[in-house]
Amino acid sequence: MRNKSLFYFSAISWMAFIMAVSIAVPIIFRPFYYAHIKPYQLVEESGYSEAQIKEAYDDMLDFCLFGGEFKTGDMKWSEEGKRHFEDVGKLFHLDFIVGALGLAGIVITGLINKGKRPFTVKGHTSQFYRGVYTLVLFVMLAILGSVNFSRFFVLFHKVFFPGKTNWIFYPSQDEIITVLPEEYFRNCAIAIVAILIILTVTLIVTEKRRLRRLEA
Repeated sequence: MRNKSLFYFSAISWMAFIMAVSIAVPIIFRPFYYAHIKPYQLVEESGYSEAQIKEAYDDMLDFCLFGGEFKTGDMKWSEEGKRHFEDVGKLFHLDFIVGALGLAGIVITGLINKGKRPFTVKGHTSQFYRGVYTLVLFVMLAILGSVNFSRFFVLFHKVFFPGKTNWIFYPSQDEIITVLPEEYFRNCAIAIVAILIILTVTLIVTEKRRLRRLEA
C-alpha cells in the first residue's frame, strides 16, 4: 500500500473509531442516564419509583444491545414502541461495527508503519487531519443542534428512521417515554461532542509532540 493511500486509510479509520467511541460511551455507561432521574424529577413525572425507572431503562437498553425478550419493567409498552427499539438496536450495532472496523484499520496501519517515519502532508500526519476533520464535523452538528434541538431531534429521526413514525411515543401506550425526556437526549448529544473534542484534541497534541521528537 502506497504511503498516500495508507495516510488516507489511517485517517478514515481513526475518524470512524473516534466517532463510534464518542457515541457509544453515553449508551453503555448507564449511570449517565441514572444521573438524570432526580434532577429532571422523573419519579414525579412518571409516578414510578427510582428503582422501577432504572429497571425499565435497563430492560429497554438490554433489548437494544442484546436482543431477546422486550420489556420495560413495570411500564406498559406497545408493539409499535417495540419495533422502534428494534430499529434503535440496529443503529447501536452499526455504531459498534464501525468502531470495530476503525480499530482494525488502526491496528493494520500501525503494524505497516511500525518503525517507519510517519508520512505527512504539508507537515502533518493523518492523525492531525483526522482529528481536525472529525472535530469540525461534530462542532457543526453541535451548533445546528444548539440553535433548535427539538427540530434537530425530529430531523435526526427522519433521517435515521425514514418513512417511520413509531418513534413518536404516546405515554398512554409506551410509558417509558415519561422517563426519557428530551433533555436526556440533548445531554447525550452534549456528552458525545465533549468526548469527541477531548479525544481529537488529545490525538492532535500527541501527534504534534511525536513529530517534534522525531525532528529533534
